[in-house]
Amino acid sequence: MLANFLIGLREGLEAALVVSILTAYLVKTGNRDRLPAIWLGVGAAIALSLAFGAVLSFTSQNMSFKAQEAFGGIMSILAVALVTWMIFWMKRTSRFLKRELEGKLAEALTVGRVALVAIAFVSVAREGIETSLFIWSAAQSTSGTSPLLGATLGLVTATAIGYLLYKSAIHVNLATFFRYTGAGLVVVAAGVLAYGFHDLQEAAWIPGLSNVVFDISAQVPLSSWYGTLLKGAFNFNPAPTYVELTVWAAYLVTVMTLFLWPSAKTPAAKPAPSEGVRV
Repeated sequence: MLANFLIGLREGLEAALVVSILTAYLVKTGNRDRLPAIWLGVGAAIALSLAFGAVLSFTSQNMSFKAQEAFGGIMSILAVALVTWMIFWMKRTSRFLKRELEGKLAEALTVGRVALVAIAFVSVAREGIETSLFIWSAAQSTSGTSPLLGATLGLVTATAIGYLLYKSAIHVNLATFFRYTGAGLVVVAAGVLAYGFHDLQEAAWIPGLSNVVFDISAQVPLSSWYGTLLKGAFNFNPAPTYVELTVWAAYLVTVMTLFLWPSAKTPAAKPAPSEGVRV
């Protein structure tokens, strides 16, 4: 539940921020009558995301065992690739997200309601499809740990925070929030990626399924409360193969280092002496 709560919270808050920026801009500019177009786009994006998750579940249930493992492995790797890209994209553009969205919205207002629906749909659908895929992939590796409940609680919490931010009822340091939740998602993604490669080994796409590095199943049984906690939060495997352990360690060390590495800041340009400083 913990891992899926984090996924729902992080990804849900990104979508909630986008919606709050769009609605706040329309209210601020006196275009409250255009809000239904935004909600239409948001509703369509949510419907698409739910449908995408349903298709993933239905498709995997109607496959043979090896086909299921191959499908799950590919989807897990794709989910990790998407969420990794989104983590770094948000780190790079979070400071300019509001300005970028408001600029697109200002252009859309001159075009018409269809453009407003399109902006809301694309902005939320990107987050929604990614969230559906990542939650589905995480749920495959953490069955029995209430993944759907955890993700739902995360999304509900994200919606509540987004609403409170919109109403200026609370103030959150979003840079710090995304930094910590991003680091948590990297840990979760490392486990999902390792599980994806294990699926490909189960499907006989990658060799080495029987080459286990160590086996501590007796010391840390997955049926125990602590084994369930480790499995659900970190996708812990008490008997990992060499491929799993290598993939997990390589991803975690590389991505976490790059994510936590301080961003290069462009120094502000100094005004010319003759121009002075404008405030």
